[in-house]
Amino acid sequence: MNGHVAAASSGREERRPSRQINIVLNNQAPAPVSGLPADSAGGTAAPKPGSHSGLFQELSRELDALVGLDNIKELVFEIYALLQVAQMRSEAGLATGGQAYHMVFKGNPGTGKTTVARIVAKLFQRMGVLSKGHLIEVERADLVGEYIGHTAQKTRDLVKKALGGILFIDEAYSLARGGDKDFGKEAIDTLVKSMEDHRSQFVLILAGYSGEIDYFLMSNPGLPSRFPIQVEFPDYTIDQLLQIAELMAKDRDYILMPQAILRLKQHLLMEKTESLHAFSNARYVRNSIEKAVRAQAVRLLNRYESTSPGKQELMTLRTEDFKG
Repeated sequence: MNGHVAAASSGREERRPSRQINIVLNNQAPAPVSGLPADSAGGTAAPKPGSHSGLFQELSRELDALVGLDNIKELVFEIYALLQVAQMRSEAGLATGGQAYHMVFKGNPGTGKTTVARIVAKLFQRMGVLSKGHLIEVERADLVGEYIGHTAQKTRDLVKKALGGILFIDEAYSLARGGDKDFGKEAIDTLVKSMEDHRSQFVLILAGYSGEIDYFLMSNPGLPSRFPIQVEFPDYTIDQLLQIAELMAKDRDYILMPQAILRLKQHLLMEKTESLHAFSNARYVRNSIEKAVRAQAVRLLNRYESTSPGKQELMTLRTEDFKG
C-alpha cells in the first residue's frame, strides 16, 4: 500500500520525560464482543473482506497514511483476519480462544512503533478482544522502584491501569541492565506473573532497538515464548524520509522548494551515514522541519519587518532555512 503521511512523522513517538506516564484513550464506541480468537492456521496474504467491513476500511485508511511499513500493515491485517474468522467460528459453534497477542516491536527511534501500537489497540477494542483499547506508554523509571517491594507494587499498579488495553514498554531491555541486585528484574518477574494472572485482559508490547531486545529476550528463557508476535520496524529510506518531510510541512501549511528538498536530502544522507548515534528517522525529519520553520520566521521578519510578505512566502521553506 502506497502511503501518505506517517503518523510516525507527527512526532508521537517522542520520548517522554522520566516518570511521566502517557495514557491514550480510543473514543470509538465498542463493537459487540466476539469470542476470543483461535490459533491462526497460517497464510500470509492480507485478507480481503467485503465492503461490509467498516472497521477494515477504517484501518486501511490509517495504515495507508503511514509511509512504508509494508510488513507491519500485513501483520495488522493478519490479526484482523484471525479475529474475523474467530467470530465466524464462534457463530458456527466451533472452539475459539487460546491465542496470545503479546508483542515485541524492534526498531530504531522514529520508525512508527508507538503509532502502530495505537492502531492495534483500536483493532483489539473494536473486535472485542480488549474492553477499552487504551494505550499506556511507560519506560523503566515508571516501573522500577527505590526499595524492596516498591517495584512490584509500581508494576502491578501500571498493569491494573492497562487492563482492557495495551501496556507499551519502551526500551524494555533497560529493565535487565542493572545485574542481579537491580530492581529491574523484579519488574520483569512481576510482568510475567501479571501475564498469567490477567490472561486475555491486556496486551503487553515490549519495544526498543532490535539487537538489545533480542539479547534481553535470550537472557530470560521464559520470555520469548510469551511474545508470539515479533515485528521489525525498519529504518526509512531517504526517499521515504523526504516524503514524510513534505507531508509534515503540508500538515503545517508549508511547502518545500525543490532546492530545499535537495538540501534536506544532503542532511539526511550525512546523518544516516556519518552519525555516531542511532539515526532517529522520522523524529530527525520532524526536528529538521521545526528548525526550518523557526529559521524561516527569522528570515521573513528580518526581510519584511512589519509588513506581511504575502501568503505564498509565508508558506514557503527555502534552502537557506535548512542550515547545517
